[in-house]
Amino acid sequence: MYIKKISVVSIIGVIVILISLIKSSESRIISRNKNIYAVGIDQNIIYHDIKKEFDITLDSFNVVQNRIRRNYNLAKLLSDAGLESDIVNKATFRASAVFDIRKIKAGNHYRLYFTKDSSETLNYFVYTHSPTEYLKISLGGEPYAIKGEKEITNVRKSCSGTVSSSLWSTMIENNIDPMMAIRLSEIYAWTVDFFGLEEGDKFKVVYDEQFVDSIPIGIGNIYAASFTHRGEELLAYEYEQDGVNSFFDENGKSLRRQFLKAPLRFSRISSGYSNSRMHPILKIRRPHRGVDYAAPAGTPIYSIGDGTVIAKGYGKAAGYYIKVKHNSVYTSGYNHLSKYPKGIKVGQRVKQGQVVGYVGSTGYSTGPHLDFRIWKNGHLVNPLSIKAPPVKPIAEEDLEEYQIAINDLKKELETVSF
Repeated sequence: MYIKKISVVSIIGVIVILISLIKSSESRIISRNKNIYAVGIDQNIIYHDIKKEFDITLDSFNVVQNRIRRNYNLAKLLSDAGLESDIVNKATFRASAVFDIRKIKAGNHYRLYFTKDSSETLNYFVYTHSPTEYLKISLGGEPYAIKGEKEITNVRKSCSGTVSSSLWSTMIENNIDPMMAIRLSEIYAWTVDFFGLEEGDKFKVVYDEQFVDSIPIGIGNIYAASFTHRGEELLAYEYEQDGVNSFFDENGKSLRRQFLKAPLRFSRISSGYSNSRMHPILKIRRPHRGVDYAAPAGTPIYSIGDGTVIAKGYGKAAGYYIKVKHNSVYTSGYNHLSKYPKGIKVGQRVKQGQVVGYVGSTGYSTGPHLDFRIWKNGHLVNPLSIKAPPVKPIAEEDLEEYQIAINDLKKELETVSF
């Protein structure tokens, strides 16, 4: 009996020893594996998300953000940040190879990334030129620069509103980007008088809102719109025809009318649109925000589109001039006239192709020519850069395809409530 007890105790002891050996082996394996897999791994990386901007790890730097001050350039910014002149020169040279540093704008943001050690070394400089475009200069060693583009994310959205005062104010009241007012005025420029909106006019829009880093930056494509003006609903659908995107109604008719290509029948361009042109009389460089057409004195000048005469008179530089407002977006101007057609006056409606003046050489002019100008939303633009959309309707052979293409947009627009 005693012998049996000893045997049982021995067996139990052996089992305990084996279990201990197994656990010890497992512990060594786990420890060894931990060592293998822990090489180069920071606990912060395991337990915290890595925050980056412009492909720079933020945890590694103290970031100073500021705005570009007036009369500051890249060299002065880098110099003020503590860089030595030779590094400033190299960095400026490398930056100019990828970005026009003359276009750095006062008021735009820039960031300085200093190391968190005792040296507080400047490793990166980033200038934000626009919500999507930036200049990044690496200064940790030999300076180099890149021009970067942030990705734009488009999010499909819809909006609606009822006009209470101005369209701009209505957008703000409904928490819609106010630029939507400009976009709608361009789409409906030929069919809605946006200076004569009435209380109760309303709109619905299906569009893309654009985001960069989850921050809204503006309006992308507009796919469909409905604008009810004085009780009449006007529908607009974006569609590509002849390689140009334009807006058509539910029957495939274009919402816009095309301008004449030029306000003169027989002429040549003697001077183009320029931000810096040597003035032939003043002998100084100054912007020329129009297109000059050389033509004999007395040549008829035609209004490029339907509109209303909003100004007529004489100016020291422009000489005799006339301005025609075509809609809420476009206005055209005609300078250096010799005379006007009989009876034309401010407030008069004119048709596309109607004579509004005759070529002359009044004002600051060295010879007979027409100085032709176009304003878009109140700002002078290059008349030759305006891309007139197709005014012809959807081609008959394409009409069925067009109706199929806009069918889903119709349904989507109908689901938008006021």
